[in-house]
Amino acid sequence: MTQSKAKVEIVGKEILSDGWTKLTGYRIDYTDRNGVTHRLPREVYHRTPAACILLYDPKRDVVVLVKQFRLPAYVNGDPAWMIEVPAGLLDGDEPEAAIRREAMEETGYTVRDVRFLFKSYPAPGSITEVVHFFAATIDIDDRTSDGGGLEEEHEDIEVLEVPLPEALAMVERGEIIDLKTITLLQWVLLNKGEVR
Repeated sequence: MTQSKAKVEIVGKEILSDGWTKLTGYRIDYTDRNGVTHRLPREVYHRTPAACILLYDPKRDVVVLVKQFRLPAYVNGDPAWMIEVPAGLLDGDEPEAAIRREAMEETGYTVRDVRFLFKSYPAPGSITEVVHFFAATIDIDDRTSDGGGLEEEHEDIEVLEVPLPEALAMVERGEIIDLKTITLLQWVLLNKGEVR
């Protein structure tokens, strides 16, 4: 039997939290591919769409990353100041416009040719967020401000320029543990010959 025989019906839902992120509890009747129905409780975090970007300088073989505080990592006992690619919520903008804005706010780099790569659900088991992945080549001359994030959003972002081989080594050493960053570093490694 195939998965196409399975079906789902939402039989109840309740808002559990409506703060910084909305959390909804669901009760679903899931009829599996064998025709057996199970009542299952599930919780979903409702997050708005986001975008992230790899900024790569092919002349210097350098990637521009950011370092900022992440409460979930802190709660888990992992390094709380995580090294990541620039990213942010779309805030109603189209993905490319949003990531151009975020790149400037966070790193101070003005990006010119932005390449859309793909979109992904980073945690489809519990979060509605869809992330749009981009890449852009940059040059040191493209940096027009210090970056660091927006003061009114209480962002405290450190900008890092890291040689690509060192960034990849940081993944292996567990110093970069953000999935979107690891994904984009792997992408540039696989596509380095095309990125100019």
